[in-house]
Amino acid sequence: MPVFTSDFSPTLPFKNGHFNTMYRPLFMKDICSYLRKRITTWDNDFIDLDFSFVGSNTLVLLIHGLEGSSESRYMASTTKYLNKKGIDTVCFNLRGCSGEDNLLLATYHSGKTEDVEFVVNYLLNKYDYQNIIIVGFSLGGNLTLKYLGEKGDNISSKIKGGIAVSVPIDIATAEEEMDKLKNKLYMEMFFKTMKNKILEKAHKFPNYNLDKDKLFKATKFRHLEHLYTVPVFGFNSPQDYWEKASSKPYLLKIKVPTLLINAKDDTFLSNECYPFDEAHTSDYFFLEAPNYGGHVGFMTSFKPSENIWLEKRIARFMKQNIKIDI
Repeated sequence: MPVFTSDFSPTLPFKNGHFNTMYRPLFMKDICSYLRKRITTWDNDFIDLDFSFVGSNTLVLLIHGLEGSSESRYMASTTKYLNKKGIDTVCFNLRGCSGEDNLLLATYHSGKTEDVEFVVNYLLNKYDYQNIIIVGFSLGGNLTLKYLGEKGDNISSKIKGGIAVSVPIDIATAEEEMDKLKNKLYMEMFFKTMKNKILEKAHKFPNYNLDKDKLFKATKFRHLEHLYTVPVFGFNSPQDYWEKASSKPYLLKIKVPTLLINAKDDTFLSNECYPFDEAHTSDYFFLEAPNYGGHVGFMTSFKPSENIWLEKRIARFMKQNIKIDI
């Protein structure tokens, strides 16, 4: 499919990627009142789904990013905008992210699409929607793209398409970017909650032999992967995890209209995270790479009423390319 020429055109301060990345979580005030449904998983854990119903025959499944939740500003703003357009939404809180620790040692990771499939199957079995769209942000976007690619031609006819925003589709090289000095502040923010969660797991599961000294000294994602992701989820190494969890190899297997929006000034992303060749080759996969936008930012100005470019873009793709009545 053609690569879209983006119409995202922010005012001057928002042309700085860091400024745009930080503005949404710090200054946007979007909140939602959700109806929470807790579902029991096949492995005796739970997943919390936060619904917002307006009486639609279309449901958008929203998946947040690393250490996010249904309370993340981008989740709330997308929910509010789609509700105003007459579309039901459900926010998928990844395990351990809903405000309450999950029951198992294992939580989530960038490629854990078995949880996505479980949630999708639950929605298909329990609700009678004509259309389901999956929208993922950052890590949630990687899950979205990987899931759609894994299902390929075998996807349910009710899953009509997907949209992914600010996605590190090539985890190995994206982590190299995150290791750079320019991202030090973001890493410190992520690690504050991630380290605390791992410590809590070590306390609850004494058989999990965590090297706490190494955890306290950890400064890179691969350090945490050595300590937690690899042993807990059964990977052979961080490299094995990067290879198996990345969504990039699955893009050409996607068989429903799907859009990836990755800003060129997103400091989290490597050059390998802009799959122009795949977009030109595929009949279903679209790419939009605005010059600006930061990481899950896409703010345009200091006026809150004008800061809905991303939400409008999601709705426009649903209407024009997925053919949803919106």
